[in-house]
Amino acid sequence: MESVLRPLIVIGGSVVITLLVGWLVDLLLRRADSRHHETPLWGLLRRCRPPLQVVIITALLRGSYRQTGVSWVWDHRAGIGQVLTLVLIGASAWLVVRIAATVVEASYARYATGSRDPARVRRVRTQVTLIQRVVIAVVTVVAIAAMLLTFPPMRAVGTSMLASAGLLGIVAGVAAQSTLGNLFAGFQIAFGDMVRLGDTVVVDGEWGTIDEITLTFLAVRTWDERRITMPVSYFTSQPFENWSRGGVQMTGTVFFHLDHSAPVAAMREKLRDLLGDIAAWDGRDWSLAVTDTTPTTIQVRAVVTAKDADDIWTVRCAVREQLIGWLRDHHPYALPRVATSPAVLPPGEQWAELTGAGPGAVLDKAVTADGDGSKAPRTGRG
Repeated sequence: MESVLRPLIVIGGSVVITLLVGWLVDLLLRRADSRHHETPLWGLLRRCRPPLQVVIITALLRGSYRQTGVSWVWDHRAGIGQVLTLVLIGASAWLVVRIAATVVEASYARYATGSRDPARVRRVRTQVTLIQRVVIAVVTVVAIAAMLLTFPPMRAVGTSMLASAGLLGIVAGVAAQSTLGNLFAGFQIAFGDMVRLGDTVVVDGEWGTIDEITLTFLAVRTWDERRITMPVSYFTSQPFENWSRGGVQMTGTVFFHLDHSAPVAAMREKLRDLLGDIAAWDGRDWSLAVTDTTPTTIQVRAVVTAKDADDIWTVRCAVREQLIGWLRDHHPYALPRVATSPAVLPPGEQWAELTGAGPGAVLDKAVTADGDGSKAPRTGRG
């Protein structure tokens, strides 16, 4: 009877204590969350209940499994203790990662709620995301190292590795030069405020939004939903356009190539009327002017503004479409044309061209000599 009760007491008691502690912690967190609505930390900490319970039950079993009195447990006590130790280390790492992620997420949520600057919010979001990933990487490495050190043969291996740590460090540094460069570039991006999550950038001729930033790579989501993955070292060594830097307001231009007879003043009035009906225009500024000329056309530039990159694209497309349509319907002569025949000459030059005489002959035939030998223009047709 004792051989049955003792395992039940050890295992059942561990389970009951684990459930009781988990319920009590959850109750305290719920009460704290109800009293402090200004911070989401206490509510988010409730996510740590599963790893906490795993740590508690593993620790209780690790300390009391030998008290079960079961023969096969006693025979394999070393192996069971080793397994429970590995599970305890893994569960502890899980709990630490979950707590760190909860604290970081709560801090970011509180800052995002109280800040009115979207650029600063994106900056903090980028930093906390990278910090969270660094914490996860460090805790994972430490947990794996702790698990390996629980095996006696690995301790000897670790001692021998320390003796050649200098040589291995040099070799690893040369072999992982690119990886380490990206790693340090990731820290530089996170804390140097070069680029942030949600920024609108132009990289290698592609326009898109920063979708993900890690310690080694950065993903750009283009307007057509493609993902461009680039090493973070690119952003620390190559120039790129950041349209969200210093504010998200944008100024855009629309160019028209028109005939020299285009009604520029009427176009300016029409542009003002069109912008009043375009919801994406923010009303800050607009203008229209002739910026260049060629032997066949003039270049007219319209300048418009919008609150962000998406809206400036919408405004530019709307202005281009509606102004071209207005010119086509009301001023078709203003659209550029291709000459397919010689230009029309003045009347005098037309007559000279038909008779084969030079330009000087036109003047000779248009004048007559008076009595004193001087020439005067004719007044009649005779």
